[in-house]
Order: sequence, then structure tokens, then C-alpha cells
Amino acid sequence: MGKMLGHQRRGKGSTAYRTPGHRYLTAINYTSVVRKAGAMLAQVTAIKDDPGRTTLVAELLAENGLKFSTLAAEGLSVGDKVEIGLDAKPSLGAILPLEKIPDGSNVFNIEMNPGDGGKACRSGGSSALLVSHDEETGEVNVQLASKRTLKLSPRCTATMGTPSCGGRTEKPYRKAGSKRRAMHARNRRYPIVRGTAMSAFAHPHGGRSFGKSSVVSRHASPGQKVGHIAARATGRRKSRRR
Repeated sequence: MGKMLGHQRRGKGSTAYRTPGHRYLTAINYTSVVRKAGAMLAQVTAIKDDPGRTTLVAELLAENGLKFSTLAAEGLSVGDKVEIGLDAKPSLGAILPLEKIPDGSNVFNIEMNPGDGGKACRSGGSSALLVSHDEETGEVNVQLASKRTLKLSPRCTATMGTPSCGGRTEKPYRKAGSKRRAMHARNRRYPIVRGTAMSAFAHPHGGRSFGKSSVVSRHASPGQKVGHIAARATGRRKSRRR
């Protein structure tokens, strides 16, 4: 008798594949104090490591006594003070709208729509470049690391600088056990085994049955739906002669 496929076991939703959210520190969103008029100083009281993130989390204490957490910028340390608010001055770790950030600045934790809490450039070292401000439409052009340019509202909030832990990919894991524990902390699938390396009872591509087409019908049973599902063509595209 065959076995259930890996994506079938994960999709069932048992406790073995549930995200361990109880180990995560807190949700990272911009608070309402960031969108108030004026500028306010906030001091970094602690920098913590969140198992569910690739960036360190900085705990801030504002002048009005409000405590909140945000993603730590590279170079930020305990005791530093950052400005937040609509009229904050551009500096390292400052949280302010895109319309107040000068051209050529690195930003991260960028809101795609005003008030969504930050969606883009939240992983370690993944900053974006603020290219220009469009005077006609008022939109702000932000270039991502993939060279894709986003046109965002000037009221979107962002943090100046680069997210911490940018060099995390430079140090190798060296052992499979270290990589396994790192993936397990975030409930990521590891290791990923090819279907052709499995036995026939574990995967439809297993059993050393090479040469068989990997295209599967759209109406196939769930256990058969692996590979190219209802693909019109497979392989490299052939150049057409004109």
C-alpha cells in the first residue's frame, strides 16, 4: 500500500505541521503613535532574537510611555534614540512617511498601503532604495533588490536604514543537523527529497521509472497530482523561425 505524499500530510493540518506561534515574540506593526502629527523620541530598551524571524526585534519606549516593538535596523544598539512621527527627521532607525524621506535613502518594513503595518523588505538585509518623488502624481518610487520599482502612496510608512542580520547567509550551516533545527524553529519543510529518489510506494515518480511523462491530468486523483499538472508544454521553449 502506498503512502500519502508530503504536501497531502501537511495539508491535512495536524499538530505536527502547525506553525509554532507560541514561540514567537510578537507581531510587528506600526502603532498609531507613528501616524500622529509632530515628532517623538523613542529609546531602544532591548534588542531580542525572534525564532520566527530573520531580523532582530527592537523594543522601543516612547516619550509618552508607550512601549512597542519594531524591526531593528543595522547599527542600532540599546540606548539609542530614534524619532517617530509624521514630522520626524530622517536618521538611522527613524519611522516616518515616505514623503519625508529624501531620495537615495535605504528603507525597509515598507507599507504597501497606508495603515497595513509594513509588508515589504522585512527579512534580514533586504532593504529597498527610495528613488524619487513624483511631483505630478505625488507617488513615491521605491526600487526593490530585484530592480522592480513600486509606486507607493506618500502616506505609507517605512523605517530608514537596512534590517539587521544582513550577513546571515554568509556563514554556512556545515551540518545537516544545524540546518534542520533552524528550519524546525520556523516550521519549514526540510529536507526536500526529490520524488525520483523515493521508492515507488512513496511517490508516483519513484521506483527508478525514468522516461515516464510527468504531465498529469487536471482531473487526476489527489495522490496522482504531482509534477506538471495540466501543462500545455514542458521543457525549454523552442525558438520559432520567422
